[in-house]
Amino acid sequence: MPGGQVGFAPEDRVQYRHKVRHCLDAFAQMLDQGAFASRDGMTGLEIEINLIDADARPAMRNAEVLARLDDPSFQTELGQFNLELNVPPRPITGRGLADYEHALRDSLDRAAAKADCRLVTIGMLPTLTPGDLVLESLSANERYRLLNDEMAGARGEQFRVDIHGVERLQSASDSITPEAACTSVQFHLQVPPDRFHRFWNASQAIAGPQVAIGANSPFLYGRRLWAETRIALFEQATDTRPDELKAQGVRPRVWFGERWITSVFDLFEENVTFFPPLLPILDREDPFEVLRAGGVPHLGELRLHNGTVYRWNRPVYDVTEDRPHLRVENRVLPSGPTLTDLLANAAFYYGVVRQLAEEERPIWSRLPFAAARANFHAGARGGIEATMTWPGRGEIAVTDLVRSVLLPKAYAGLDLYGVDPSLRDRLLAVIDERCRLARNGATWQTDFVRHAEHHRGLTRPAALREMLLRYWSLQQTDEPVHTWPSA
Repeated sequence: MPGGQVGFAPEDRVQYRHKVRHCLDAFAQMLDQGAFASRDGMTGLEIEINLIDADARPAMRNAEVLARLDDPSFQTELGQFNLELNVPPRPITGRGLADYEHALRDSLDRAAAKADCRLVTIGMLPTLTPGDLVLESLSANERYRLLNDEMAGARGEQFRVDIHGVERLQSASDSITPEAACTSVQFHLQVPPDRFHRFWNASQAIAGPQVAIGANSPFLYGRRLWAETRIALFEQATDTRPDELKAQGVRPRVWFGERWITSVFDLFEENVTFFPPLLPILDREDPFEVLRAGGVPHLGELRLHNGTVYRWNRPVYDVTEDRPHLRVENRVLPSGPTLTDLLANAAFYYGVVRQLAEEERPIWSRLPFAAARANFHAGARGGIEATMTWPGRGEIAVTDLVRSVLLPKAYAGLDLYGVDPSLRDRLLAVIDERCRLARNGATWQTDFVRHAEHHRGLTRPAALREMLLRYWSLQQTDEPVHTWPSA
């Protein structure tokens, strides 16, 4: 569909809005009737991947690579230089995290052998230029073009980016394609409906420490910005609000949220109440007819709408083997640097959230929501050098917070899930060492570039190119990033 063409008639939007609310009512009835399945420790992983050529430039070849792979676990992402890898969900009990590690390594090794270009797991390709992130670079998927047209139409003017970091970046785009620079990992955790609020609130509370210690996106368009620039870019590059709506307090579609919740229904209701539909694609299903027949409704309109509200911790309704379930989708972390780092981040997240959800005096009763949101952005800006606010500890370095408060909770939470102790110890030791040395993906990237510029006289573009090629080489070892040589 050509850019700017209207894809939906006004009556489509009216019908869709009614249908979304109809789905929301059916969802409320299902919650009241206790229709949901729950398996303790059932998890999922999605990893976004970048494609680069031998010169460390983005390779706009995902359609070709997918055809070569012929593997349904790999799918397109927004940009032609992106892929997404989905691995089958599994419980993390016992050796579940190790099973993920083996499955991911096998998939990535097969892909690397067939791809005829290099696969890089990183939060943001440091060699991207504005010319790489134009409408023509969108993946060949009609849904992406429709989404772009709807978001650009809602915005009514260029998407502006203004990021104040170590350096400053100002840019503008006619499309949402700059969002493709943001490559992440998503952790999924299936939880029972009556305890969903505890897991979501816990996920929100630790989002700041998570992104700080996992930061891996310090460069965009040749500028050194935030430790996790992906957060700022994603929030700005998809902001459909012109200045007038911002001034009126209209919520952004990339949203941390504004309060602790008491039910998963709060989140779905907020999404329906605050956000106009972007893709009013109608489904023929009547969810109440399905419920009366004893079936499980797909709730297609509600799910599609939910997928266009980009919460950093998103509620997910899904159906597996004819049983509905709920998941928290944790979306705060960048991709990479290595599978070992990624699985260590997963172990930390799953463990801390489980322990916090169990505590009699929950963290969200003591941590103001505004402080959790401030911690999140402080972690994205400062990375592993950030300072956080935490109940009973006041202002505290994030490395101290993780080592003294959150890592013990991660150990306890993984024990509650029955994770193999040797696997638990190996993965959480990566987090501990990362914090002890204050070295993560973002610090490795910035240290390498600083050394290349100041000691070897390289220009910034040359330093970024060499850094990315070295990053890719070290990534193949799967040694955690805190052990990598800095130059």
